[in-house]
Amino acid sequence: MPFVTSAELFRKAYEGGYAIGAFNVYNMELIQAVTETAEELKSPVILAFGKSAIQYAHSAYVKRMAEAALAETSVPVVLHLDHGADFQICKDCIDSGFSSVMIDGSFLPFEENIAKTREVVEYAHERGVVVEAELGALAGDEDDVSGSEQQAAYTRPEQVEEFAARTGCDSLAIAIGTSHGAYKFKPGTKPELRFDILEEVGRRLPGFPIVLHGASSVPPALIRTINELGGDIPDAVGIPEELLRKACSMAVCKINVNTDLKMAMTAAIRKCLHGKPSGYDPAEYLKAGKEAVKETVAHKMRAILGSEGKA
Repeated sequence: MPFVTSAELFRKAYEGGYAIGAFNVYNMELIQAVTETAEELKSPVILAFGKSAIQYAHSAYVKRMAEAALAETSVPVVLHLDHGADFQICKDCIDSGFSSVMIDGSFLPFEENIAKTREVVEYAHERGVVVEAELGALAGDEDDVSGSEQQAAYTRPEQVEEFAARTGCDSLAIAIGTSHGAYKFKPGTKPELRFDILEEVGRRLPGFPIVLHGASSVPPALIRTINELGGDIPDAVGIPEELLRKACSMAVCKINVNTDLKMAMTAAIRKCLHGKPSGYDPAEYLKAGKEAVKETVAHKMRAILGSEGKA
């Protein structure tokens, strides 16, 4: 089965009240962990590569590793560029065989965001590739994506109809209170999502797939493991899972998962190497990291996304 676009997957997700995970991957072990779990749970899945992952692994390796995993997978797999910064990187990924790209003009003025997104959409659609855009800006830092609290801005629902119509984008990432990276908040407070914005966006764009970025929800057990090994992560971290489940039951058809996978792999590798002499077998500690990621992906698909058995 070749890589698919997300169009039909999102239609089914919207109608079924669930979402599909876009899991950011960087190497062979992460790709295997995501696709093997998707196969075991019979869930559609999106393999997402950001700019830093493409720079790290190089585009030729990225494509071939993804194709190798695809050859052993029967469920639908989307090959997606996450947070494309400009037309050129989107074009390069489209030309190399990606089935989906995101153009991120979220920090630009409204008209510039439309123009930048439209340029990518025109090139992508001529080649059968779908495009995700973003309206509203998230705070937080993750990979090459960075935004201050001052730059962050909730999506304005009154703009979404015009934006979707003039750009022709296929899905839209919005800002309703999530944040890139491991979401940390002050003692005595908790993160809240603006479901009023999500509901209004859904009313104005009925049936249109909405995307959530920055939706980390790190399990407490993983936090404890990291802290036991010398980490410094507060107990209260991540978006509460019940909020994400509610979003998936509304207009949200795709949730990005990145920080959680990196934390799971790193914690497992550190635990495996703890107290071991240097020169330890990479196949052993990378396998431990892979298994930890598989557990995290399975939890997301079952407990949050609701995508198990939807392939």
